[in-house]
Amino acid sequence: MSEEKARTPSEHSSTTAAHVAKVPNGHGESAIPDDKKEEAIENVQDDWEDDEINPRNWSTTKKWTSIGIVSLYTFVSPLSSSMMAPGLPDLAIKYGVTSDTLISLMLSVFLITFALGPLILAPLSEIYGRTWVLHAGAFFTLAFNLGCAFAPTAGSFIGFRTLSGFSASAPIACGGGSVGDVFSERDRAFAMAVYSLGPLIGPAVGPIIGGFVAQSIGAKYIFVIIAGLSAISLVFGIPLLKETYAPVIRARRALAEGDVEKAKHAHGPISNMTKSQYLWMNFSRPLILLTRSFICFILSLYMAFMYGIYYLMFTTFPTLFSDVYGFDTEIGGLVYLGLGIGFIVATLFGAKQANQIYLYARFPEKNGGKGTPEMRIPALAFGSLWVPVGMFWFGWSAQAKIHWIMPIIGSGIFGFGEHCWRLSLPIQLYLVDAFQYAASALAAASVMRSLFGFAFPLFATQMFAALGYGGGGSLLGGLAIVLGIPFPIWIYYKGEGMRARSSLTVG
Repeated sequence: MSEEKARTPSEHSSTTAAHVAKVPNGHGESAIPDDKKEEAIENVQDDWEDDEINPRNWSTTKKWTSIGIVSLYTFVSPLSSSMMAPGLPDLAIKYGVTSDTLISLMLSVFLITFALGPLILAPLSEIYGRTWVLHAGAFFTLAFNLGCAFAPTAGSFIGFRTLSGFSASAPIACGGGSVGDVFSERDRAFAMAVYSLGPLIGPAVGPIIGGFVAQSIGAKYIFVIIAGLSAISLVFGIPLLKETYAPVIRARRALAEGDVEKAKHAHGPISNMTKSQYLWMNFSRPLILLTRSFICFILSLYMAFMYGIYYLMFTTFPTLFSDVYGFDTEIGGLVYLGLGIGFIVATLFGAKQANQIYLYARFPEKNGGKGTPEMRIPALAFGSLWVPVGMFWFGWSAQAKIHWIMPIIGSGIFGFGEHCWRLSLPIQLYLVDAFQYAASALAAASVMRSLFGFAFPLFATQMFAALGYGGGGSLLGGLAIVLGIPFPIWIYYKGEGMRARSSLTVG
């Protein structure tokens, strides 16, 4: 069996049979008797490597169609996290809200359930399939955004925003796993970059569209448009997106062939667990990874810190560019172009360079031709250098009130560094490569980053009022140096040894 096909995120259950077999079944006994383990494992292996329905063996067209649909879902769902940012003043007037903190909450409350959703939706996707969860997420995102559009009070608006955050997290819960299902480790870098554009380009493009919509036809139509885009994604997604999760595919085929016993064991050793046991095991695993793996914790922390700054900018830009530079709501949405251009450049540059660095490190004379997660780190370290540069540039150019293009350039530099660091490959690929349960590792990172994204905008106004734009930018840039410079170097040299001592990681 080739190295690339030997382990996928969707097949981790069969690689950790001994661990799973220890889970109690509620009666003081092993969920899987010893004499059943070998039979269960044998049932799920059955020449899967060369099976034509294995997503790894799909045609290039079918693979990229699936990734394209998942990327579309991932682009649409987080639009509502930021598209309303330019319309916040109008919404505050509509609902009679005067508190700056409450206004920020109307934007960022979305991220609370956006953070918690993957903890529930990721396990569900491993029972019922990723496609079912993605379609349901898009449908309820449509419904809840219509609720936001026509909410009669601020309380009901915040309620619908909270619910839409949960449904919109479905692509975040399943998307990274889908990429790992379809592409081997040496080929997945560019696919992961395309998929990861959604959570970044969506929030960056959203305010640009939202500014024109809020100014011309009203803030409520921002949510009507998001609902319409969700409907369009379902029109393409339902007929074109095929299931990628291996155990679910095997179970469905076995049922179609009338082999109930084989379908029962399609999930490998975990098949004899109850659904509640399986859900609890998956629900708790991200928290275990955050608390017991320092590598997962520090990567998730810096990822979350970047995400927090990102959403802090969403609540800072409207005030900065209206009060200091005199932009109206319509033109004010265009200031987010700097972030978007930074993300695009990072994706085009980062995906290619990260994959080349990884493949170069695998040369026989380098590491016996074997890839390790630490080979993702050089690209990670490169991106971390640009984040503090962007924050210093943005903060002090805004403080000095020089030409409006200068803070936008600063935000673009930050966006380039953040995307190189966070989603355009290195961290996500490291987590997928390093951990036995890649979906859980990604869920752990997602929870922390979304909670930071929720919290940071709440203190943005007070921080910049106390320190000024220059002082606030310097504080954030300084923290980016402390978190972003030493730890990639440490992980590069010490990460392999740390993983070797942990039962949570792939050896």
